[in-house]
Amino acid sequence: MTDTILAETVHFPGHSGDDIEAYAARVMDDSPRGGVVVIHHMPGYDEATKEIVRRFAAMYHLNAVCPNLYWREAPGAAPDDAAATARANGGVPDERLVGDVAGAAAYLRGLANANGKVGVIGYCSGGRQSFLAACSLPLDAAVDCYGAFVTGTPPPQSPLQVKPIVNLTPSLSCPLLGLFGKDDSYPSPEQVAELEQALNEHGKAHEFHSFEGAGHAFFAVDRPSYRPEVATEGWKLVRDWFGKHLQ
Repeated sequence: MTDTILAETVHFPGHSGDDIEAYAARVMDDSPRGGVVVIHHMPGYDEATKEIVRRFAAMYHLNAVCPNLYWREAPGAAPDDAAATARANGGVPDERLVGDVAGAAAYLRGLANANGKVGVIGYCSGGRQSFLAACSLPLDAAVDCYGAFVTGTPPPQSPLQVKPIVNLTPSLSCPLLGLFGKDDSYPSPEQVAELEQALNEHGKAHEFHSFEGAGHAFFAVDRPSYRPEVATEGWKLVRDWFGKHLQ
């Protein structure tokens, strides 16, 4: 097994056949391996997210790709500017998100060293979108990192115009790992419990972890919300989850 990876900007068809930008990292050997679609947080397709993509390839030996969900609204724009444009539009439409993730999954399955298995992971708004994708597409594993509004609705001041999607639980296509902070408000511990109840009611394989002393965005290394010990434990859980279901 090599430790050589190739990380680069790529393009592939997304929702409705639109050409979209994405950031990909793949392992440069012929050994069959799984792939991960990384769904970026609401602040956008930024350097921290690209580092996560590289992490999957360099440390976990999985191919990975992150579609730029704001590409249509702001092609070539800086992440903050693109995110502001997306917020002004109420966020990414659910149908479009599913189409873009489907395109990313097809890209991963088409790589020469793909084993055919694809998982999805998302952070913040991407956590909700990870659940949405896993309920809408045939996937092999999913991770929801503090995804808000799977249950519950956005507060009046929120720029997001989304609805709860817990009703999609019966369609969940794969095992779900959930990582949450007990000090988070969106999702709150009560909202996390509501989602877990729905998963139990429908017999869906899942594993949830809620961490003391952590709020929202505890994985975000460039934000005050970062919690190193919690993030380290969370990454171990992600590694083991994808190792179990994608390899």
